[in-house]
Amino acid sequence: MKHKQNPARQYAVEAETTLLPFLLETVRDKSRNTVKGLLTRGQVLVDGQGVTRHDHKLLPGQTVTILPEIMKKAALPFPILWEDEEILVVDKPAGLLSMASDKERERTAYRQVTDYVRAGNPKARVFIVHRLDRDTSGVLLFAKSEGIKRAFQDNWESIVRRRGYTAVVEGTPPKQADTIRTFLRENGIHKVYSVPTGGKEAITHYKTVKQGKRYSLLEVELSTGRKNQIRVHLSEMGCPVAGDRTYGAATDPLHRLCLHAHELTFTHPITGKETTYRAELPRGFRKLI
Repeated sequence: MKHKQNPARQYAVEAETTLLPFLLETVRDKSRNTVKGLLTRGQVLVDGQGVTRHDHKLLPGQTVTILPEIMKKAALPFPILWEDEEILVVDKPAGLLSMASDKERERTAYRQVTDYVRAGNPKARVFIVHRLDRDTSGVLLFAKSEGIKRAFQDNWESIVRRRGYTAVVEGTPPKQADTIRTFLRENGIHKVYSVPTGGKEAITHYKTVKQGKRYSLLEVELSTGRKNQIRVHLSEMGCPVAGDRTYGAATDPLHRLCLHAHELTFTHPITGKETTYRAELPRGFRKLI
């Protein structure tokens, strides 16, 4: 016997407020702890985008959606930004591999997402579409079939419209905004660096959002997706990502690499709809500036 899935609930925002007070006032059939759990598990959307921050600002005219209970069939230790029959989008934490390596096979985003989908269907599978460095947090996309994975990977440049990152870097960039274009090569100890010729072309765009005494906050967009591309380009510019000892950072203020994949925009290969998925900026980033 199949259980009937509860429909998603939608609520209109009529006055400026923040998310947790809005939910506590609106969803009166659930306790405060239950409402917090909805946020933690990624079951709350604002205008279709997953939000987990309790203090997320709401404006009149926005729509808050609570996903049905079936969406929390198993717990993930990080937020789900979106899930449907074809894809799963999560906010990967810093310090977690996207997929297995020679040294680590179990504690990966891929393993945890696989366990999540198999809790509902033991035969379910997920497929890696792209990767984030272990120490980079943010939006990570999985496919639920090999066909969808191939659709993304074979048409990546036409399907993916934007890969947006936020970085806290040491110092001040030489220009407020610029495009960095080099060729990258990896040496025998797996460190990437720029070369005049013979490497793979890498194109990085950045703009300075805010400057402080020791650090600058940058928005970065990729035209190519080479290994360690952002870290190499910003380091070679003279502004290594804070916490990036591998590429020359002198400080580690948050005890993590201060690089976050905050936005991914792509055209869904089945629906044809272009959608943007965003991961909230880590709280400590702005405090450094």
